[in-house]
Formats: sequence, C-alpha cells, structure tokens
Amino acid sequence: MDKIWLKSYPPGVPADIDISGFNSLGDVFARSVRLYGSRTAYACMDKGITYDELDRLTGQFAGFLQGELGLPKGARVAIMMPNVLQYPIAAFAVLRAGYTVVNVNPLYTPRELEHQLKDSGATAIVILENFCTTLQQVLKDTPIKTVVTTGLGDMLGFPKGTIVNFVVKHVKKMVPAWSIPDAIDFRDALTRGSRHALKPVTVTLDDVAFLQYTGGTTGVAKGAILTHRNIVSNLSQAFEWVKPFVREGEETIFTALPLYHIFALTANCLTFMRLGATNVLIPNPRDIPGFVKELGKYRFSILTGVNTLFNALLNDPNFGRLDFSALKITLGGGMAVQKAVADRWAEVTGKPLIEAYGLTETSPAATMNPLNLKEYNGSIGLPVPGTDVTIRDDAGKDLGVGQAGELCVRGPQVMKGYYNRPDETAKVLMPDGFLRTGDVAVIDEQGFVRIVDRKKDMILVSGFNVYPNEIEAVVAMHPAVLEVAAIGVPYEKSGEAVKVFIVRKDPSLTAEAVLAHCRENMTGYKVPRFVEFREELPKTNVGKILRRALRDEQKAAA
Repeated sequence: MDKIWLKSYPPGVPADIDISGFNSLGDVFARSVRLYGSRTAYACMDKGITYDELDRLTGQFAGFLQGELGLPKGARVAIMMPNVLQYPIAAFAVLRAGYTVVNVNPLYTPRELEHQLKDSGATAIVILENFCTTLQQVLKDTPIKTVVTTGLGDMLGFPKGTIVNFVVKHVKKMVPAWSIPDAIDFRDALTRGSRHALKPVTVTLDDVAFLQYTGGTTGVAKGAILTHRNIVSNLSQAFEWVKPFVREGEETIFTALPLYHIFALTANCLTFMRLGATNVLIPNPRDIPGFVKELGKYRFSILTGVNTLFNALLNDPNFGRLDFSALKITLGGGMAVQKAVADRWAEVTGKPLIEAYGLTETSPAATMNPLNLKEYNGSIGLPVPGTDVTIRDDAGKDLGVGQAGELCVRGPQVMKGYYNRPDETAKVLMPDGFLRTGDVAVIDEQGFVRIVDRKKDMILVSGFNVYPNEIEAVVAMHPAVLEVAAIGVPYEKSGEAVKVFIVRKDPSLTAEAVLAHCRENMTGYKVPRFVEFREELPKTNVGKILRRALRDEQKAAA
C-alpha cells in the first residue's frame, strides 16, 4: 500500500534524524554546558542555576553516587519529587554516572510506591521530605539501601531556602512526621560528592536511561525500558521540528507538568536543554493563580501542558492580562486538546495551541502538528522525523486512508519493551517493529493523523461506535461548561448509553440545556442519556481526566 503519510513533513523539517554525534544523554548535556555555560538552565521560585553550575552540581552528586555509595554501572536510582531544582541535578547526575533513572510519582500511595521500587530494583532514592512518610511505611520491603532526602527550599540559597523550609514544615504543615534512620541530606550528599571526581564511564546508546512506569490507571504499573538511543532520538526529533521557530540559547520555557512524567521530561527538561533554553519549573501547577504570577515575571516563549491546564489558565482572571508578545509555541499533549479550549487560547493569547501526540512507550513524541499552523485543525499532526505510522485492524492488517483502526508507530524512539514483562511486551510490540498504541485513529490524504478515541473507552450504543472525545468536545463548546467527561453506562434499550459528568462554569446550567446543545450538534444515538453535575472530576497527576475512575464508580453503584 502506498503510505503517502509516511513522507509528509513541514517545510524545513528533515525526513530523518542523525544522532551519530551523541553516544548518550551525557553527551547532549556536555554540549549544552559547552555552548551555553553562563546562561540560566533551570529556575524555580526566583532562584536560577546556570548550565555551568548545573555541570558542577551534577558532577558532585554523581561523585556521591560513585565514590560514596559505590553503585555499579546500570544501578537504578529512584527520584521522587515535584518540579524543584533538585530534580535536574539528581537526574543528570544519575545519567552522567552511568545509572538508570526511575521516576516516581510523589503522589503514590505506599502500595504503589512499594510495587515500583521492588519491580525496578532501585537501590537508592532521592526524595522530597514531604513524601518520606510514604516511603517509611514500605522501605523495609524494598531493595532500597540509600535514602537521600531534600527540603523544598534546599537549593534556593540563604536566607530564602531556610525561610521556605520553615514555612513548609511549621506553618503550612506540609511535611508529615517521618523517621528514616541513616537518611542522607541532599546538601550533605553534594558536599561528600565534591571529594570525588566524576569517574569516566562508558555509556552507549543501548544502555537504559529511564525505567519509566506507565499503565497504573489500567492495572499494575509497567516499566517502559527507554534507552539512551530512544531518548536521544526523540529529543532530536523534537529538536528538528521546533528548530525553524526558535533561537538556540535564547528561549524561556515554562514547565508546569511534572518532570517525572514523560511529556515534560523529554519535551521540556531534555529537548530545551539541548536548545540552551531557560527552563522555569513550577512545583505546584494546581495553584493556577501562583502559576500565572510566575508567568508574569518572565518573557516566556514556550508553554507546554494538557487541555485541563490550558483551560484552567484561561479561566483565571489575571491570565489574559499577561504579555504574550514573546510567546512562540504552545504545545498540548497528554490528552485531546478540545476545540473550545484551542479557540479561546488563540483569542486570548493571539497564538495557536498546537497539539502533539505520544506515549511513554514512544519516549513520548510520535506525531506533532506543524508549528506554523494558524488555527486548530483537530488532528495530532504528522509523524516526527524517522517515524512510520500506520492504521491497522484487530488482525494486524493495514487499513487505507480515512479508515478507522488502531494507530501503530515505529521509530527509534519506541521502547525496548516492558521491564520483566515479556508477555505484556508481546501484546504491544509487533514482529515488524510497530507498537500498538491502543488508540483508534484515522489518517487523511495529507497525512494528518486524527485520534478518534482510546479503544477501551469506546461506547457501543445500539451497535454504533460512540467516542467519548467527540462527546466531550461538543459539550465543552457550551459556554457554561468548565470541564466534562463522557463514559458508557449499561442501558437496557441500547446496551450502553452515554453519560456525561460536568463541572459547571455557570451554576445555572441545567441538564436540559446540555442535552439541547448536544441535539443541535450530534446525531441522536450520540446524545447523552444521562447528565450529572460534579464539583470536580477525577484526574491523573498531570491533570488528565480519569474516565476509568468514573466507570468504576458507576459499576460499584449499580
């Protein structure tokens, strides 16, 4: 079949990438230090560290891991913290020293944390003290031998750091009591590490850079094996895509999504590190007024986020008063960008909201819209350089243009497999190298990919396929709706029926008004049968609405 979409690239973007100049992520880091040494690399809570300072600090922490702990090459080091300066210091140190980063969601329960630490085989962990009480409950049942703890203000300098730590502990009471014998303070680890020069270690593109856990919302979390080749390839793919629109060494990107999540990790932390950008870290993206206040301090040029984050920003009264004159790229991923949000974003900022698509298993970028788009087009874009995409049916047969089926991706960014899960790996990685994404999509004549929905989220109404993304997009167009989620519920007459859960922007909104709006914009079988109003919707740590949690709740109530 002539897959015309495989060769569709925006002007100035090559069809493939060349990573021959890098043997590891450490090489990418060294290049940025050499080129942008005096420029601020990361900033948080008004404190910045330059690329040169980051080089020194990561060298010290790597010296601690090598010289004080004596960790062998390939050892797994867990990092459990939000977006603070300690994260890039710890992560780059682990990578430079030849170890593997195991990113851990700080909001994990003890059960989830225990599973990930045991499954990954991590022997050391760097953790924000706010979450030490969780670790304390399971520590004895994990392979962890070394615990390095840090306070929120530890890298902010004196006196600010001392004040921040005092307020966090004693005023806001954000640090539950904990006791972990022999825990090492992060700053002490840096001091001890400064006595050891970073020993050269041979790291190749085939070594494991990250064990990135995924799938926790659909079962037991699995560790995607992401090699240096996977990540270097993906940040190179993103680099080529954005290069015509940015100036190296001059950009400022805001990182509100957590760095332990694959989207912010690769798109923000790594890609824009290669570009020599200043990365402004937001520890608490749920504090929208605080986020907007931080945005007001910088001439920011890049923003990344998910649909719910952009929607929340647009509904903050001070957001529209910001200066958007330097804004070049707003990139949405992680969940579908809704037309209503994209249109309003363009209206308020004067700039388009560009949608991209990826998975933890693809490091994550697989497709992206051209950055010169003038308006929302409803697609997830074109495959990034060096990437093949195709649409297949359940039997693995390739489908034609415009036919809906499972989106499959092949490229150098596709994971090696799931750690210690050959059965799960076999379910998603096909013999020809294509990864089954679990998303239903179509590809048009120009090569643009459009996600229809997750296969598991599809609703079957009287034999017709109904996709929650479409329902949610239509409901979100109503001006009185703030957020919406759609699921299928059992219904005697049609097998399943659509139920929507809505957070109102206008408290006077009624179910009748919602249904009338839906009837005007959708065919009959797609119109929701049930409407329920909520104060909030369940979300993942990055703000993605959890339909599964709503389905489970409905089953339990039935």
